[in-house]
Amino acid sequence: MTLSKFKIKRRLSRQIQVGTVAVGGNAPISVQSMTNTDTCDLKATVAQIQALQKVGADIVRVSVPSLEAAETFGKIKQCVDVPLIADIHFDYRIALRVAELGVDCLRLNPGNIGREDRVRAVVNSAKDHGIPIRIGINAGSLEKDLQQKYGEPTAEALVESALRHIDILDKLNFPDFKISLKASDVLMTVAAYRQLATQIEQPLHLGITEAGGLRSGAVKSAIGLGMLLAEGIGDTIRVSLAADPVEEIKVGFDILKSLHLRHKGLNMIACPSCSRQNFDVIKTVNALEERLEDVLYPLDIAIMGCVVNGPGEAREAHIGVTGGTPQNLLYIGGKPHHKVSNDALIAEMEKVIRAHIAQNSKIMAQ
Repeated sequence: MTLSKFKIKRRLSRQIQVGTVAVGGNAPISVQSMTNTDTCDLKATVAQIQALQKVGADIVRVSVPSLEAAETFGKIKQCVDVPLIADIHFDYRIALRVAELGVDCLRLNPGNIGREDRVRAVVNSAKDHGIPIRIGINAGSLEKDLQQKYGEPTAEALVESALRHIDILDKLNFPDFKISLKASDVLMTVAAYRQLATQIEQPLHLGITEAGGLRSGAVKSAIGLGMLLAEGIGDTIRVSLAADPVEEIKVGFDILKSLHLRHKGLNMIACPSCSRQNFDVIKTVNALEERLEDVLYPLDIAIMGCVVNGPGEAREAHIGVTGGTPQNLLYIGGKPHHKVSNDALIAEMEKVIRAHIAQNSKIMAQ
Protein backbone atom coordinates (compact mmCIF):
# COMPACT_ATOMS: atom_id res chain seq x y z
CA MET A 1 0.00 0.00 0.00
CA THR A 2 3.03 2.24 0.18
CA LEU A 3 4.26 4.03 -2.93
CA SER A 4 7.63 2.99 -4.26
CA LYS A 5 10.49 5.30 -3.33
CA PHE A 6 11.80 4.85 -6.86
CA LYS A 7 10.31 7.39 -9.24
CA ILE A 8 11.03 7.69 -12.93
CA LYS A 9 11.77 11.19 -14.22
CA ARG A 10 9.99 11.43 -17.55
CA ARG A 11 11.23 13.27 -20.61
CA LEU A 12 9.16 16.44 -20.87
CA SER A 13 7.52 16.52 -24.27
CA ARG A 14 5.12 18.85 -26.04
CA GLN A 15 1.55 17.87 -25.19
CA ILE A 16 -0.96 17.09 -27.92
CA GLN A 17 -4.62 16.17 -27.67
CA VAL A 18 -6.02 12.95 -29.16
CA GLY A 19 -9.72 13.46 -28.69
CA THR A 20 -10.27 13.53 -24.93
CA VAL A 21 -6.86 12.02 -24.17
CA ALA A 22 -3.81 14.22 -23.60
CA VAL A 23 -0.56 12.72 -24.87
CA GLY A 24 2.80 14.05 -23.73
CA GLY A 25 3.75 16.65 -21.18
CA ASN A 26 2.77 15.47 -17.73
CA ALA A 27 -0.22 13.45 -18.94
CA PRO A 28 -0.41 9.77 -17.93
CA ILE A 29 1.17 7.40 -20.43
CA SER A 30 -1.73 6.19 -22.55
CA VAL A 31 -2.26 2.59 -23.65
CA GLN A 32 -3.64 1.83 -27.07
CA SER A 33 -4.34 -1.03 -29.44
CA MET A 34 -5.54 -1.53 -33.00
CA THR A 35 -8.56 -3.34 -34.38
CA ASN A 36 -7.98 -6.37 -36.61
CA THR A 37 -11.52 -6.68 -37.98
CA ASP A 38 -12.56 -5.65 -41.48
CA THR A 39 -13.19 -1.94 -41.00
CA CYS A 40 -16.13 -2.14 -43.40
CA ASP A 41 -17.75 -4.62 -40.99
CA LEU A 42 -19.36 -2.02 -38.76
CA LYS A 43 -20.78 -4.42 -36.19
CA ALA A 44 -17.59 -6.44 -35.69
CA THR A 45 -15.35 -3.38 -35.50
CA VAL A 46 -17.55 -1.57 -33.00
CA ALA A 47 -17.75 -4.73 -30.86
CA GLN A 48 -13.97 -5.04 -30.81
CA ILE A 49 -13.48 -1.37 -29.92
CA GLN A 50 -15.96 -1.74 -27.06
CA ALA A 51 -14.12 -4.83 -25.83
CA LEU A 52 -10.85 -2.87 -25.86
CA GLN A 53 -12.45 0.00 -24.00
CA LYS A 54 -13.85 -2.39 -21.39
CA VAL A 55 -10.34 -3.44 -20.36
CA GLY A 56 -9.11 0.16 -20.21
CA ALA A 57 -7.89 1.16 -23.69
CA ASP A 58 -7.26 4.91 -23.81
CA ILE A 59 -7.04 5.12 -27.61
CA VAL A 60 -7.88 2.72 -30.45
CA ARG A 61 -6.41 2.74 -33.96
CA VAL A 62 -8.41 1.61 -36.98
CA SER A 63 -7.01 0.84 -40.41
CA VAL A 64 -8.73 2.86 -43.16
CA PRO A 65 -7.44 1.49 -46.49
CA SER A 66 -10.14 2.86 -48.79
CA LEU A 67 -12.74 5.58 -49.18
CA GLU A 68 -15.40 2.95 -48.53
CA ALA A 69 -13.70 2.14 -45.24
CA ALA A 70 -13.56 5.87 -44.49
CA GLU A 71 -17.35 6.09 -44.71
CA THR A 72 -17.72 3.13 -42.35
CA PHE A 73 -15.15 4.74 -40.05
CA GLY A 74 -17.46 7.73 -39.71
CA LYS A 75 -20.27 5.42 -38.59
CA ILE A 76 -17.95 3.62 -36.18
CA LYS A 77 -16.98 6.96 -34.64
CA GLN A 78 -20.63 7.64 -33.86
CA CYS A 79 -20.99 4.33 -32.02
CA VAL A 80 -18.06 4.58 -29.59
CA ASP A 81 -16.71 7.18 -27.21
CA VAL A 82 -13.02 6.24 -27.08
CA PRO A 83 -10.66 8.37 -29.21
CA LEU A 84 -9.99 6.82 -32.63
CA ILE A 85 -6.91 7.06 -34.82
CA ALA A 86 -7.24 6.41 -38.55
CA ASP A 87 -4.33 4.44 -40.01
CA ILE A 88 -3.83 5.69 -43.58
CA HIS A 89 -1.26 5.04 -46.27
CA PHE A 90 -0.68 6.83 -49.60
CA ASP A 91 -4.19 8.10 -50.49
CA TYR A 92 -4.55 11.64 -49.19
CA ARG A 93 -8.27 11.67 -49.99
CA ILE A 94 -8.90 9.17 -47.22
CA ALA A 95 -7.21 11.47 -44.70
CA LEU A 96 -9.32 14.41 -45.84
CA ARG A 97 -12.52 12.39 -45.55
CA VAL A 98 -11.93 10.96 -42.06
CA ALA A 99 -10.97 14.44 -40.90
CA GLU A 100 -14.44 15.59 -41.97
CA LEU A 101 -15.97 12.59 -40.18
CA GLY A 102 -14.43 13.40 -36.81
CA VAL A 103 -11.22 11.36 -36.54
CA ASP A 104 -9.17 12.14 -33.42
CA CYS A 105 -5.72 11.56 -34.94
CA LEU A 106 -4.23 10.68 -38.32
CA ARG A 107 -1.55 8.00 -38.53
CA LEU A 108 0.32 8.61 -41.75
CA ASN A 109 3.73 9.45 -43.10
CA PRO A 110 3.67 12.82 -44.90
CA GLY A 111 6.36 11.71 -47.34
CA ASN A 112 4.19 8.84 -48.55
CA ILE A 113 1.22 11.03 -49.46
CA GLY A 114 2.76 12.18 -52.72
CA ARG A 115 2.80 15.66 -54.22
CA GLU A 116 3.44 18.70 -52.05
CA ASP A 117 -0.04 20.09 -52.67
CA ARG A 118 -1.61 16.88 -51.36
CA VAL A 119 0.53 16.90 -48.25
CA ARG A 120 -0.35 20.55 -47.67
CA ALA A 121 -4.06 19.76 -48.10
CA VAL A 122 -3.90 17.04 -45.43
CA VAL A 123 -1.94 19.20 -43.01
CA ASN A 124 -4.26 22.18 -43.53
CA SER A 125 -7.24 19.92 -42.88
CA ALA A 126 -5.60 18.64 -39.69
CA LYS A 127 -5.03 22.23 -38.60
CA ASP A 128 -8.62 23.25 -39.37
CA HIS A 129 -10.08 20.32 -37.44
CA GLY A 130 -7.59 20.37 -34.56
CA ILE A 131 -6.33 16.88 -35.38
CA PRO A 132 -2.79 15.73 -34.49
CA ILE A 133 -0.74 13.44 -36.72
CA ARG A 134 1.29 10.38 -35.82
CA ILE A 135 4.31 9.72 -37.99
CA GLY A 136 4.92 5.98 -37.98
CA ILE A 137 8.38 4.78 -39.01
CA ASN A 138 8.76 1.02 -39.42
CA ALA A 139 11.90 -0.97 -40.15
CA GLY A 140 10.00 -3.07 -42.65
CA SER A 141 9.02 -0.14 -44.85
CA LEU A 142 12.02 2.17 -44.95
CA GLU A 143 12.55 4.29 -48.04
CA LYS A 144 14.53 2.53 -50.79
CA ASP A 145 17.38 5.01 -50.72
CA LEU A 146 17.81 4.50 -46.98
CA GLN A 147 17.83 0.74 -47.46
CA GLN A 148 20.59 1.19 -50.02
CA LYS A 149 22.50 3.67 -47.87
CA TYR A 150 22.52 1.54 -44.71
CA GLY A 151 22.32 -1.89 -46.34
CA GLU A 152 19.78 -3.06 -43.77
CA PRO A 153 17.43 -1.52 -41.23
CA THR A 154 19.37 0.22 -38.45
CA ALA A 155 18.55 2.63 -35.66
CA GLU A 156 20.25 5.40 -37.63
CA ALA A 157 18.14 4.63 -40.71
CA LEU A 158 14.94 4.78 -38.65
CA VAL A 159 15.92 8.15 -37.20
CA GLU A 160 16.91 9.58 -40.58
CA SER A 161 13.57 8.51 -42.03
CA ALA A 162 11.75 10.09 -39.11
CA LEU A 163 13.59 13.38 -39.50
CA ARG A 164 12.62 13.54 -43.17
CA HIS A 165 8.92 13.33 -42.35
CA ILE A 166 9.31 15.72 -39.42
CA ASP A 167 10.99 18.22 -41.73
CA ILE A 168 7.92 18.20 -43.98
CA LEU A 169 5.63 19.05 -41.06
CA ASP A 170 8.07 21.66 -39.75
CA LYS A 171 8.06 23.45 -43.12
CA LEU A 172 4.26 23.49 -43.02
CA ASN A 173 4.35 24.88 -39.47
CA PHE A 174 2.59 21.87 -37.95
CA PRO A 175 4.06 20.94 -34.54
CA ASP A 176 1.15 18.83 -33.23
CA PHE A 177 2.46 15.40 -33.99
CA LYS A 178 3.81 12.34 -32.25
CA ILE A 179 6.17 9.80 -33.72
CA SER A 180 7.04 6.12 -33.50
CA LEU A 181 10.18 4.26 -34.56
CA LYS A 182 9.34 0.57 -34.60
CA ALA A 183 11.30 -2.56 -35.41
CA SER A 184 10.87 -6.18 -34.40
CA ASP A 185 14.42 -6.08 -33.05
CA VAL A 186 14.30 -4.85 -29.46
CA LEU A 187 17.78 -3.32 -29.25
CA MET A 188 17.45 -1.53 -32.62
CA THR A 189 14.15 -0.02 -31.51
CA VAL A 190 15.52 1.12 -28.18
CA ALA A 191 18.58 2.69 -29.81
CA ALA A 192 16.43 4.57 -32.33
CA TYR A 193 14.13 6.04 -29.69
CA ARG A 194 17.08 7.07 -27.54
CA GLN A 195 18.60 8.96 -30.47
CA LEU A 196 15.43 10.73 -31.52
CA ALA A 197 14.34 11.61 -27.99
CA THR A 198 17.17 14.13 -27.72
CA GLN A 199 16.42 15.78 -31.08
CA ILE A 200 12.72 16.66 -30.93
CA GLU A 201 10.21 17.91 -28.37
CA GLN A 202 7.18 15.99 -29.62
CA PRO A 203 5.71 12.99 -27.78
CA LEU A 204 6.91 9.50 -28.61
CA HIS A 205 4.68 6.51 -29.27
CA LEU A 206 6.46 3.34 -28.17
CA GLY A 207 6.16 -0.14 -29.57
CA ILE A 208 8.07 -3.21 -30.66
CA THR A 209 6.45 -4.02 -33.99
CA GLU A 210 5.61 -7.55 -35.08
CA ALA A 211 6.74 -8.72 -31.65
CA GLY A 212 5.19 -12.18 -32.01
CA GLY A 213 2.57 -14.22 -30.20
CA LEU A 214 1.13 -13.60 -26.77
CA ARG A 215 4.03 -14.93 -24.71
CA SER A 216 7.03 -14.03 -26.85
CA GLY A 217 5.54 -10.70 -27.90
CA ALA A 218 4.75 -9.74 -24.33
CA VAL A 219 8.32 -10.55 -23.29
CA LYS A 220 9.89 -8.54 -26.15
CA SER A 221 7.57 -5.61 -25.47
CA ALA A 222 8.18 -5.66 -21.74
CA ILE A 223 11.94 -5.60 -22.28
CA GLY A 224 12.01 -2.95 -25.02
CA LEU A 225 9.31 -0.66 -23.68
CA GLY A 226 10.50 -1.22 -20.13
CA MET A 227 14.04 -0.08 -20.97
CA LEU A 228 12.77 3.12 -22.56
CA LEU A 229 10.07 3.89 -20.00
CA ALA A 230 12.54 3.39 -17.15
CA GLU A 231 14.66 6.11 -18.78
CA GLY A 232 11.65 8.44 -18.94
CA ILE A 233 11.16 7.99 -22.71
CA GLY A 234 7.64 7.41 -23.99
CA ASP A 235 4.24 9.09 -23.83
CA THR A 236 1.90 6.47 -25.28
CA ILE A 237 2.41 2.76 -25.94
CA ARG A 238 1.08 -0.13 -27.97
CA VAL A 239 2.04 -3.73 -27.31
CA SER A 240 1.89 -5.39 -30.74
CA LEU A 241 0.84 -9.04 -30.41
CA ALA A 242 -0.31 -11.71 -32.81
CA ALA A 243 -3.18 -12.29 -30.39
CA ASP A 244 -6.51 -10.86 -29.34
CA PRO A 245 -6.02 -7.05 -29.20
CA VAL A 246 -7.57 -7.10 -25.72
CA GLU A 247 -4.39 -8.84 -24.55
CA GLU A 248 -2.34 -5.91 -25.85
CA ILE A 249 -4.13 -3.57 -23.44
CA LYS A 250 -3.68 -5.94 -20.51
CA VAL A 251 0.04 -6.37 -21.14
CA GLY A 252 0.46 -2.63 -21.68
CA PHE A 253 -1.01 -1.78 -18.32
CA ASP A 254 1.00 -4.54 -16.64
CA ILE A 255 4.19 -2.97 -18.01
CA LEU A 256 3.22 0.48 -16.74
CA LYS A 257 2.12 -0.86 -13.35
CA SER A 258 5.42 -2.67 -12.88
CA LEU A 259 7.23 0.67 -13.31
CA HIS A 260 4.74 2.62 -11.15
CA LEU A 261 3.81 4.76 -14.16
CA ARG A 262 0.09 3.92 -14.22
CA HIS A 263 -2.13 2.42 -11.58
CA LYS A 264 -5.16 1.05 -13.36
CA GLY A 265 -6.65 -2.33 -12.60
CA LEU A 266 -5.50 -5.03 -10.24
CA ASN A 267 -1.83 -5.52 -9.45
CA MET A 268 -1.66 -9.22 -8.63
CA ILE A 269 1.19 -10.23 -6.31
CA ALA A 270 1.41 -14.00 -6.10
CA CYS A 271 3.99 -16.54 -5.04
CA PRO A 272 5.04 -19.08 -7.68
CA SER A 273 3.88 -21.77 -5.22
CA CYS A 274 5.79 -24.72 -3.78
CA SER A 275 5.09 -27.75 -1.59
CA ARG A 276 4.47 -25.45 1.40
CA GLN A 277 1.33 -23.95 -0.16
CA ASN A 278 -1.85 -24.50 1.82
CA PHE A 279 -4.14 -23.80 -1.15
CA ASP A 280 -3.82 -23.97 -4.92
CA VAL A 281 -2.19 -20.60 -5.62
CA ILE A 282 -2.11 -20.89 -9.41
CA LYS A 283 -5.77 -21.92 -9.62
CA THR A 284 -6.76 -19.07 -7.30
CA VAL A 285 -4.84 -16.44 -9.26
CA ASN A 286 -6.22 -17.60 -12.60
CA ALA A 287 -9.78 -17.69 -11.29
CA LEU A 288 -9.57 -14.22 -9.72
CA GLU A 289 -8.02 -12.69 -12.85
CA GLU A 290 -10.88 -14.11 -14.91
CA ARG A 291 -13.60 -13.08 -12.46
CA LEU A 292 -12.20 -9.59 -11.95
CA GLU A 293 -11.30 -8.83 -15.56
CA ASP A 294 -13.73 -5.89 -15.54
CA VAL A 295 -12.02 -4.14 -12.61
CA LEU A 296 -10.13 -0.99 -13.62
CA TYR A 297 -9.80 0.34 -10.08
CA PRO A 298 -6.13 0.33 -8.91
CA LEU A 299 -5.66 -2.29 -6.22
CA ASP A 300 -2.77 -4.44 -4.94
CA ILE A 301 -3.84 -8.03 -4.29
CA ALA A 302 -1.46 -10.52 -2.63
CA ILE A 303 -2.10 -14.25 -3.07
CA MET A 304 0.46 -16.09 -0.92
CA GLY A 305 0.41 -19.81 -0.29
CA CYS A 306 2.14 -20.08 3.08
CA VAL A 307 3.37 -18.17 6.14
CA VAL A 308 7.01 -17.76 5.04
CA ASN A 309 6.65 -14.62 2.88
CA GLY A 310 2.87 -14.47 3.03
CA PRO A 311 2.23 -12.18 6.02
CA GLY A 312 4.74 -9.57 4.84
CA GLU A 313 3.30 -9.38 1.33
CA ALA A 314 -0.31 -9.48 2.55
CA ARG A 315 0.30 -6.58 4.94
CA GLU A 316 1.71 -4.44 2.13
CA ALA A 317 -1.23 -5.10 -0.21
CA HIS A 318 -4.69 -3.56 -0.09
CA ILE A 319 -6.12 -7.05 0.19
CA GLY A 320 -4.17 -10.25 0.71
CA VAL A 321 -4.40 -13.84 1.78
CA THR A 322 -1.84 -16.07 3.47
CA GLY A 323 -2.17 -19.84 3.35
CA GLY A 324 -2.64 -21.53 6.70
CA THR A 325 -3.82 -24.69 8.41
CA PRO A 326 -6.67 -25.41 8.84
CA GLN A 327 -7.80 -22.08 7.30
CA ASN A 328 -6.24 -19.23 5.38
CA LEU A 329 -5.93 -15.72 6.82
CA LEU A 330 -7.39 -12.81 4.88
CA TYR A 331 -5.83 -9.35 5.27
CA ILE A 332 -7.68 -6.11 4.52
CA GLY A 333 -5.93 -2.76 4.63
CA GLY A 334 -2.73 -4.35 5.89
CA LYS A 335 -4.30 -6.02 8.93
CA PRO A 336 -5.49 -9.58 9.62
CA HIS A 337 -9.26 -9.59 9.17
CA HIS A 338 -10.81 -13.05 9.08
CA LYS A 339 -10.15 -16.66 8.16
CA VAL A 340 -11.51 -18.51 5.15
CA SER A 341 -11.45 -22.13 4.01
CA ASN A 342 -9.92 -23.33 0.75
CA ASP A 343 -13.32 -24.14 -0.74
CA ALA A 344 -14.65 -20.62 -0.11
CA LEU A 345 -11.43 -18.71 -0.82
CA ILE A 346 -11.97 -17.60 -4.44
CA ALA A 347 -15.56 -16.46 -3.90
CA GLU A 348 -14.66 -14.72 -0.64
CA MET A 349 -11.71 -12.91 -2.20
CA GLU A 350 -13.88 -11.64 -5.06
CA LYS A 351 -16.53 -10.51 -2.60
CA VAL A 352 -14.05 -8.64 -0.41
CA ILE A 353 -12.31 -7.01 -3.39
CA ARG A 354 -15.56 -5.76 -4.91
CA ALA A 355 -16.76 -4.50 -1.52
CA HIS A 356 -13.50 -2.60 -1.03
CA ILE A 357 -13.84 -0.99 -4.46
CA ALA A 358 -17.45 -0.01 -3.78
CA GLN A 359 -16.46 1.66 -0.51
CA ASN A 360 -13.64 3.59 -2.15
CA SER A 361 -15.25 4.32 -5.51
CA LYS A 362 -14.66 8.06 -5.16
CA ILE A 363 -10.92 7.53 -5.44
CA MET A 364 -10.10 7.95 -9.12
CA ALA A 365 -7.57 5.77 -10.89
CA GLN A 366 -4.49 7.72 -11.90
